[in-house]
Amino acid sequence: MGSQLAQVEPTVVVGVCACALILVPAIWIAVVYNGFARLRQTIRESFSGIDVELKRRHDLIPNLVLTVEGYAKHERESIEAVVHARTRAMAPHASAIDTISSEQVLGKSLARLIAIAEKYPTLKADQHFLELQRELSVAEDRLAASRRFYNSNVREMNAKCASFPTNIVGGIFGFEEVPFFELDSPAERSVPRVSGP
Repeated sequence: MGSQLAQVEPTVVVGVCACALILVPAIWIAVVYNGFARLRQTIRESFSGIDVELKRRHDLIPNLVLTVEGYAKHERESIEAVVHARTRAMAPHASAIDTISSEQVLGKSLARLIAIAEKYPTLKADQHFLELQRELSVAEDRLAASRRFYNSNVREMNAKCASFPTNIVGGIFGFEEVPFFELDSPAERSVPRVSGP
């Protein structure tokens, strides 16, 4: 009887060890994969938040253009640049990189349009223009908050894609680094403020 237990014990130990060698890595891979999948969904969700704020900004632009056009007819080039950039930004994009690129162009042209007000004191004092500028400023602030949320999720995803050993699991299952939603220059990081009369 004692010899039978002695023969069974090594077999059981080997079996338990073999199961542990298979199960522990499998569980770890599943946990890492699920972490990547959750992050991918969070990034998609946070980018959709950016889309909402971009739409809000896009909706304000036509009224802003009409107001500036009424006072600054000689600034046709800047006005057309905003209209063209808005059209491009509102078009469907193949990737986040395309969206980011077109929004950067729109941001630059919009900043130039708002800066035009400095040349036109009557435009600078127009209540409708000031209200549109305030709404645009609020939209830009909300966009900045959405961008920060998106970028924090992207940073986490990119760290997992670059860190060992999670990068191995990410590579096997096709998880890749995601582009940050960044502005080209520090001047673009804030909406130009037009002071009152």
